[in-house]
Amino acid sequence: MASMASVLRRKLRVQPFLLQLRFFSAESRPQQRIEKILVANRGEIACRIMKTAKRLGIRTVAVYSDADKDSLHVKSADEAVRLGPPPARLSYLNGSSIVDAAIRTGAQAIHPGYGFLSESSGFAKLCEDKGLTFVGPPASAIQDMGDKSASKRIMGAAGVPLVPGYHGSNQDIEFMKLEADKIGYPVLIKPTHGGGGKGMRIVATPKEFADSFLGAQREAAASFGINTILLEKYITQPRHIEVQVFGDKLGNVLHLYERDCSVQRRHQKIIEEAPAPNITHDFRSHLGQAAVSAAKAVGYHSAGTVEFIVDTLSGRFYFMEMNTRLQVEHPVTEMIVGQDLVEWQIRVANGEPLPISQSEVPLSGHAFEARIYAENVPRGFLPATGVLHYYNPVPASSTVRIETGVAQGDTVSMHYDPMIAKLVVWGEDRGAALVKLKDCLSRFQVAGVPTNINFLQKLANHEEFKDGNVETHFIEHHKDDLFVDPNNSVLVKEAHDKAKSVASIVAACLCEKDNYASANFPGSLSIWYSQPPFRVHHNATRTMVFEWDNESGTNSSNLFTISITYQQDGSYLAEVGEVGSAGVEVKPIHLDKHNFTVEVDGVSMQVNLATYVEGGVEHIHVWHGSEHYQFRQKLGLEFSEEDETQQKTNLENASHPPGSIVAPMAGLVVKVLLNNGMKVDQGQPVLVLEAMKMEHVVKSPSSGYIHGLQVGAGQQVSDGSCLFIVKVSYCFFFFGSHYKT
Repeated sequence: MASMASVLRRKLRVQPFLLQLRFFSAESRPQQRIEKILVANRGEIACRIMKTAKRLGIRTVAVYSDADKDSLHVKSADEAVRLGPPPARLSYLNGSSIVDAAIRTGAQAIHPGYGFLSESSGFAKLCEDKGLTFVGPPASAIQDMGDKSASKRIMGAAGVPLVPGYHGSNQDIEFMKLEADKIGYPVLIKPTHGGGGKGMRIVATPKEFADSFLGAQREAAASFGINTILLEKYITQPRHIEVQVFGDKLGNVLHLYERDCSVQRRHQKIIEEAPAPNITHDFRSHLGQAAVSAAKAVGYHSAGTVEFIVDTLSGRFYFMEMNTRLQVEHPVTEMIVGQDLVEWQIRVANGEPLPISQSEVPLSGHAFEARIYAENVPRGFLPATGVLHYYNPVPASSTVRIETGVAQGDTVSMHYDPMIAKLVVWGEDRGAALVKLKDCLSRFQVAGVPTNINFLQKLANHEEFKDGNVETHFIEHHKDDLFVDPNNSVLVKEAHDKAKSVASIVAACLCEKDNYASANFPGSLSIWYSQPPFRVHHNATRTMVFEWDNESGTNSSNLFTISITYQQDGSYLAEVGEVGSAGVEVKPIHLDKHNFTVEVDGVSMQVNLATYVEGGVEHIHVWHGSEHYQFRQKLGLEFSEEDETQQKTNLENASHPPGSIVAPMAGLVVKVLLNNGMKVDQGQPVLVLEAMKMEHVVKSPSSGYIHGLQVGAGQQVSDGSCLFIVKVSYCFFFFGSHYKT
C-alpha cells in the first residue's frame, strides 16, 4: 500500500496550488456546515425561514421582545432568547444582544430575514468578527447598496441606467432646494438607507419642499437610524418592476425573472405578481441582464433584488435601488421557478455553488401575492392595532401558500409592521392565478381588527387590473371605483338595505346557535337568553338590536331592530322594525361552531359567523360569498325605541366635546408643533404621530385656536383618544369696535 506521503505527492503534482491551500491555509478549509441557525427577526418571515431550516434538519433559535413572548415564531423555534422591551431599538435592532444569543445557544449562523438588521453592514461584519455565518451577502455589498447615493454611482459606472437626481452627501436644506429646482418638480425625496417606502415624499412645488424634507429625515432616522436624503426626478406614470438575483461565493450570478410590484399604497406594495404582465421577451431579457450586471458590480452573493422604475410613457427602465436581502414578495418568484430561495441562501452560506445555471431556470405559470394588513382603509390605510379574535385563513395547498406569523388570539401591536399574512397563489397562466386569488381572498376571514381584505378584493376585480394595466398610481387613478363615496346616497342606501337583510340572517343564525346550545348542553345560559323564554318548539318572539359597523366608512353607525320569531317548521321569521312589518323567512342549519347553511326565499347559501366579547359588547362578524359584515350588540340589554334613539345620538356624538381631534391610530407622539391658545389655520400641522415605523401628521380640519392640548412628545396615545380641540373663532362688530372670541 502506498504511503500517505506518496499519495499526497501525486495529488500535489496534479493540483499543487489548490492542495497546498487546503492543507496550509486555515481560511480555505471546508467551511463547517450550518447545523443550528438563529433567526434575527419576528413574524411571518421568521416562521418562513424556520420552516425551510427544519426541512433541512437544521435546528432553529428565535429571538423575541417582551411584546412577542407568546408569538408564533417563538413557538415554532427549537429554542428562544429574550432580547428586551418591545421598541425595536431595544430588541430586534440590538445587534450585540442577537450575536450574544447565537453564541450562547451554539448557533453557527444568523439569518436576518428582511427589515430590522437585514441590510446592516455593521451587523453582518459583527457576525463575521464573532465567527458566525451571516446568511446573506457580504458586508461590503450591503454597505455599497445600502447607501442609495453610493449605489447609484456604482450602477452608473457599471452601465446600468439611472433616474436623474442628486445623490451626494450635502444635506443642507437650502442646497437641496436648489438641487430640486435643477431636477424640476415633481421630485421624490427618499432616504439613502432602508426601504418599504419609509420616509418617502413626493413634492409637487417648492413651497412644500422644506416640510417634506424635514419629515422625511425624521421618519428615516426613526426607521433606519440614518437621516440622509437623496432626490430624484419623480416619474409621473411609472411601473415598479424588480428582478430577483442570486449569487454564490464562487462568482456565479443569475436572475430568476422579474416581479411587478406597481400596486402600492403609502409607497408600500400590497399586490405583487410574477412574471410582470404585458412586457416582451426582449424587455424581460434586458431587465435580467441589467440586474445581473448590478449584482456583479458589487461582488454579490446570496439573495438580492434589483428594483427598476419603468417609465410607461417612454418604455425605458431605470435602476432604483438594490435590496440586499430576501424580499417580502420572494414567494411569487419561488412559485414560478419551483425553487426554495431560503434553502438556496443556506446552501450558498455553506459555500455551495448555485444548484442550476441561468439557462436552467424554469418559468412556469403565474403567481400573485396579496399582503393582508391590519389597517383602516377608509382612514388612508392607517395601521390598526388589536386582538385577532377570529383568524381563519384559507387552507394551504400546492397552489396556495399562507405566509403568516400570527395565530388566533394574537395581538397586532403598535410596535411593528401590521402585516397579518401573505396570501400567495399560483395558476397555469395569469388569468387562472387571478381567479384563484379572488376566490382565496373571499374566504380569508379575520375579526378583531380592521383589515384591507375587502379592498384587495376590489383591486383584484378591477377591469384594468385584470388586463394587467398596472402602475404605481393605480389606486389613486381608480379611487372612484375602489372607494365608496359617503356622499353617494344611492350607494349608501343600497349598502344599508343589504345590511338589513344580512342582519335578519345573522339574528336567525344566532338564535339557532342558542337553541343548539340549549338542546345539547343542558343548563347552559346563552347571552341571547331573554324573558319570556325563547325555546325550541315555541312560537316565541324576541327583539334584537344590532349596530352595523360598515367597514367601508359609509354611515359608520346604523341601528337595526330585528323582531325574530321561531316557527314550528324550524325556520325563523325575521322582521326589521316593528312586529308585523314585512319580514323574511330564514331557515338556518347549524353545521359547526362558525358555519351555517341558510335558506332564504328558496335559495341556499353558506354563512360563516364569528363572535367575540370586548368592552361589554358582543361583536358579530358574518361572511357570505365575498361579502363581510360587522354587527354588534350590548350584552344583556333589550332596547326600547327611546333607548335606540339615545344610543344612536351617543354614538354620533361619541364621548368627546365638539371640535375634538382624535388620534387616527395608536402611536407615539414624536413632535408637537403648536401650543394651547395658538391660532391654527385649516390644514395646518399640529402634531406628528409615529406607529409601526410610519409617521403621520395630524392637521387641523378647520381654522381656530388650539385648546385642551394635553399630549407631549414621547407620549403614547390610543386610537380614538382626544389629542386636542379646535375652537372656532367668531368676530362680532359692536358700535364700531371689533371683538374677537
